Amino acid sequence: MAKIKFKQKKSKFIIYLKTILGSLLVWFVVFSIIGIIVSLPLGKGKSPSFISKEAEHIPSDFYFTLLSTELKPLQIHFNQALPDITFSDFVLQLTTQLNRTDIRTLFGNELPGFYPYQNRIIIGQAETNYSNLPVESAPPLEIILEDRHVIDSPEEVEKSKPNGEIKDATVFIYNTHNRESFLPHLDNVSDPSSAFHSELNVSLISEELKKSLADYGIGSLVDQTDFSQVLHDKGWDYWQSYQASRPIVEEVVNQNKQVNYIFDIHRDSRRKDDTTVTINAQDYAQLFFVIGADFEENEKNAQLATALHQQLDEAYPGISRGVAEMGGSGRNGVYNQDISANAILIEFGGVDNTLEELYRTVAAFAEVFSEYYWDAEQVTINLTEGK
Repeated sequence: MAKIKFKQKKSKFIIYLKTILGSLLVWFVVFSIIGIIVSLPLGKGKSPSFISKEAEHIPSDFYFTLLSTELKPLQIHFNQALPDITFSDFVLQLTTQLNRTDIRTLFGNELPGFYPYQNRIIIGQAETNYSNLPVESAPPLEIILEDRHVIDSPEEVEKSKPNGEIKDATVFIYNTHNRESFLPHLDNVSDPSSAFHSELNVSLISEELKKSLADYGIGSLVDQTDFSQVLHDKGWDYWQSYQASRPIVEEVVNQNKQVNYIFDIHRDSRRKDDTTVTINAQDYAQLFFVIGADFEENEKNAQLATALHQQLDEAYPGISRGVAEMGGSGRNGVYNQDISANAILIEFGGVDNTLEELYRTVAAFAEVFSEYYWDAEQVTINLTEGK
């Protein structure tokens, strides 16, 4: 009987020992894998850790879902809006960056020239996705420089006449792709890749924005350089446009210390369905804010664009399509935004928008930006006065 009890105790001890050793082995493997992951070489300097980098690809809805399972108020607040997120989807995106609802993620890192998913949507509308991000048309320079006739010449944009005295210009507006034009105003032109003109182009948007900002007491400078001609004169290609515009931006900033905001105005090459919204029975050309992904410390640029997007969406729902960080092979990825934390690129409408729709959007943007601007000025004054 004693021998039997001894064997039973010995058997239980062996089972316990195996369980403990098995658990230790599992934990050893888990921590070894974690150690390997966190020790992987990072990309460029100041890049976040591997885990932080991969976390950017996880939808914020996932975190809200986790929180809502623990906090009842969040359950009530988010229950209606959040989609069902499965653990398998989370693991798939974390480990492979593949999204089963977006087939482009399967090819984005494998096919040469397939870059859309390397961009990052910071904020956007429900319909904003990687398939309808802004597109830059880049035909040969000789096509851009071709003479084209316009159907109806726009009225001369009235020079800014401030309602009140404006001592200094604090906004600088320029057009790196200054000949980007609009099909409704070009005679016998239907190809978006040919929507360029020497006079009827995005520079009119810049002048109209200057006029609208002046109505709110904000002074601005508008550059009139024909960068397409600069490229031709230097024998450069169209992809070097930002190289051509950079010296102008640097000169303006160095000579005008009061300039605090820099807007590079473009127009999207997408068609009207992607670039137009109807608000109160009127059509508006939509905006899209683009932030360069290929330079360090672009967070403040993104913060400015995000704040403007949110305020625009509140005042004119849908007028801003969103904010995207864009870069990688095939793109400039800096857009001269490393010169100032308040430098942003804004796509005004697309190839199919009319000047009437565009000017309507300019007025809306000026209204919203002026609110942001004067709020920021008041904060600066309060800080200066020590309030």
